[in-house]
Amino acid sequence: MTDCSRERQYRERRSGAVAWHNSKREVAIDTESLVLVGIDWASSAHQVRSMGAEAAGPASVRHNAAGIGAMVDWLCSQAKQPGQVSVAIETPHAPVVEALLDRSITVFDINPKQLDRFRDRFSPAGAKDDRRDALMLASSLRTDCRCFQRVEALDPAVVELREWSRMAEELKGECIGLANCARQQLWRYYPQVLDLTEDVGTDWALALWALP
Repeated sequence: MTDCSRERQYRERRSGAVAWHNSKREVAIDTESLVLVGIDWASSAHQVRSMGAEAAGPASVRHNAAGIGAMVDWLCSQAKQPGQVSVAIETPHAPVVEALLDRSITVFDINPKQLDRFRDRFSPAGAKDDRRDALMLASSLRTDCRCFQRVEALDPAVVELREWSRMAEELKGECIGLANCARQQLWRYYPQVLDLTEDVGTDWALALWALP
């Protein structure tokens, strides 16, 4: 890093603006005027903590359309523009992330391992607490936003392609697991079949097995 770059970053920190970099562009975050929100997401309920909001928001949000929609509406009401709300979360792929992006709210994600290092600031014992983690996300976005990555809305065709690829990968893994189970059963009760092929998951082996 050059001396000019260090001096520019120092001036930005003094003025309250923190720069976020990635391989494509640079995004400036004015932490003094933004509403910073941390969301600790889960399968049934999400913990939400905010910094800079005019009123206290929902502490816990149910993982359903009504709960997520109410949370997004509240976030949009806390700023003149949705872009003035920045949300920190541990995943770039979730229904709550899609709902936030649909309303033009800025979303940042962070690697859970990186976030685990920040946990020591709030709890020396390193104990995990969902409510504390939500507050930690919001606080870390204010002080260490360079460690976060901005989540960008993808083209619908790209999203669909990723979903098909994910399902194909899951089905492939499931087929391998079932074939291994079948091979173990054959090895126990009818090992002669294994003299024909080691891969009992092939189409002809399955067709042979299905014969009466």
